[in-house]
Amino acid sequence: MKKRKERIDRGIKARSSDIFALLSWREMLYLAAPRMLPIIGCLALPLVLGPYWQKVLLSVAVFALLAISWDILAQTGMVSLGQALFFGVGAYCAGVMNHYFGLSPFITLPLASVLGGLICTLLLLPVLRLRGIYFSMVTLIIPLMLVRVIEATKVFGGTEGLSGMTPLPSIWIELYLVIAVLLAALFGFRRMMDSDYGLILKGISDNDRSVINAGINIYQYKAQALFFAGAIGSFCGAFMTHVYMFVGMPVFALDYSILPIAAAVVGGPGTLAGAALGAFLLVPMSEALRGLGGLRIVLYGVFLVIFIIALPEGIFHYMQRKYQQFERWVEVEK
Repeated sequence: MKKRKERIDRGIKARSSDIFALLSWREMLYLAAPRMLPIIGCLALPLVLGPYWQKVLLSVAVFALLAISWDILAQTGMVSLGQALFFGVGAYCAGVMNHYFGLSPFITLPLASVLGGLICTLLLLPVLRLRGIYFSMVTLIIPLMLVRVIEATKVFGGTEGLSGMTPLPSIWIELYLVIAVLLAALFGFRRMMDSDYGLILKGISDNDRSVINAGINIYQYKAQALFFAGAIGSFCGAFMTHVYMFVGMPVFALDYSILPIAAAVVGGPGTLAGAALGAFLLVPMSEALRGLGGLRIVLYGVFLVIFIIALPEGIFHYMQRKYQQFERWVEVEK
């Protein structure tokens, strides 16, 4: 007798997906727990970590935001290889405003986020009609070009960069500021992608010709998604400028492009939460392996390969399926 494994939605999940027909406090907890646990965890982590791992947590939150930024673009059909562009532009915007004009970090951070998002959108606006690898190649090339322009013209400090930036008042403000922005971006943009507006963005990725035939200007929506992603990445660059009190050409390094992609792939692309989860796994692991020297890259690569082969859908999709469904063996009808 042959059998096959069948997946069935849990009753609570089936009732709560759209209409929230909950029958008890237990079911309310079932619905709220996946949302409350990351909030409680992020708020409690700074209190239990030492000074070194608190600094690592800053990097984790920044790379999680960059991964969310990448995922927003990917869900709109724009696969970017240039998150370093967003990071670097935001870093230089904050650095210039603070170094030359003496603006407070609490002013430069929001201004650099918006201004950086606008600059990145304008830079990539002419190539929005490109799709697939062609758009990706442009996003990869522009940061490299900006590095050479800064090096050749010696603008904004040239190869030496700008130093002496005003730091944020304390490590606690740094931690809870970036965590608050991370949680706001995660839940805010997840809500946006589940709305009618988000359905249009996903439709552009699935079949942009059908969306055009519906009378929708897809390039306007792609430009808006590009601004959202650029603003998030620019905030990350502006924030780290005030943390390190320095801005220079290293802000366009490929690490700021590659690691967010790896985090999104490991965590689960298309979910935003998966992108953040991937960053919370990869960045601390990278720090933990730092003492191994050259073997660090080898073990890091092996870890990524194992995850991609074992869980090609991503960790978040796997956890979500296990949480919302149960499996049983059923007989195969002849």
